[in-house]
Amino acid sequence: MDYNTKRKKMALPEYGRNIQNMVDYLLTIEDRDKRNKSAQTVIDVMGNLFPHLRDVHEFKHKLWDHLAIMSDFKLDIDYPYDPPSPESLLERPNKVPYDQHRIKYKHYGRTMELLIQEADNFEGEEREIIIEQIANHMKKSYLSWNKDGVEDEFIFNDLIEMSEGKLKPAEGLQLADAKSLVGTKKKKTKKKK
Repeated sequence: MDYNTKRKKMALPEYGRNIQNMVDYLLTIEDRDKRNKSAQTVIDVMGNLFPHLRDVHEFKHKLWDHLAIMSDFKLDIDYPYDPPSPESLLERPNKVPYDQHRIKYKHYGRTMELLIQEADNFEGEEREIIIEQIANHMKKSYLSWNKDGVEDEFIFNDLIEMSEGKLKPAEGLQLADAKSLVGTKKKKTKKKK
């Protein structure tokens, strides 16, 4: 019995053993013209595995790159694109630069800090509306992490502290109640037969 564990490891197993066998056969063809035509046929078969992408220019480039990888870069044909180098497969990706911000109130999040900074640019009635919306969102964020109720005054104090005193809620402002912000799960009722 011929088990896959005893066979040669495939470079790109998503194409399957039959495509890999075709690529291996390409390496045995001595006539260069015949090898080029056969390589084009293999590319067409590989494209048939993904018919919705077959005619996209970049996808064809990717197929030719995959052919080079599957042949272990030993296939001597006229590539329509420059094949990748074996070293390029070993390169490590560039490090993703993550923003390192110290968030004082993590339950409100970084976005809330950015909203508070931006709200300072508004004036008049628009500013008051934005302050109320931010405070309501802060209360909602607070309640999502802390299931106990929270007084509006507590949220207002956090808002004033986070804005360094620049945003002050209007006198007598009342935030939405906790139930309307967080909502409650409705219990499913069983249907009687």
